[in-house]
Amino acid sequence: MKKVVIASNNAHKVEEIKTALDFEGWEFFTLSELGIESDPEEDADTFEGNARIKARAAHAAAGCAALADDSGIAVDALDGAPGVYSARYAGEHAGDADNNEKLLRELSQVPDELRTGRFVCTLVFVDEDGAETVAHGTIEGHVGREPKGDEGFGYDPLFYPDLFDGKRTLAQVSQDEKNSVSHRGNALRELKAKLAACI
Repeated sequence: MKKVVIASNNAHKVEEIKTALDFEGWEFFTLSELGIESDPEEDADTFEGNARIKARAAHAAAGCAALADDSGIAVDALDGAPGVYSARYAGEHAGDADNNEKLLRELSQVPDELRTGRFVCTLVFVDEDGAETVAHGTIEGHVGREPKGDEGFGYDPLFYPDLFDGKRTLAQVSQDEKNSVSHRGNALRELKAKLAACI
């Protein structure tokens, strides 16, 4: 069996990764399942840089293959913010609701046609021997004016993907439908193709 530690304890994210990377003989574990505490400072100014920091730290701590992602929302009217600060946009210990409220405040005077942006995800996989594979994914859309939907997490209730003709947020679709179009889903499909070529 190939052991892979996922550098996250986010249940939604972990399940999405396990479902996408369904290689035979691969076993996935979260940091907490392995009894590992790994919380490196994410001080890079890019999604790839932060994903690499987390993946390398998990690889060193667990002594096995490791996978980390860094993702967030980049809004054009805010010059790409929240960007790498998406998870802590409203403060270091802010929750999803706090971050969404701040984003809505920042965009309160921005007209609908200028509320464009994208979700971005970068994955960094570090194999047992330290070899690295990087994958990227995005999904374009716009930010609404109030949360809609009970599915998903993070900024999903505010984000209307262009693929849905601006009629549904990512929190108004099933997990399967979200995975088929999302930034993380796109990054995972790219990563799976790259890893499959090496197996």
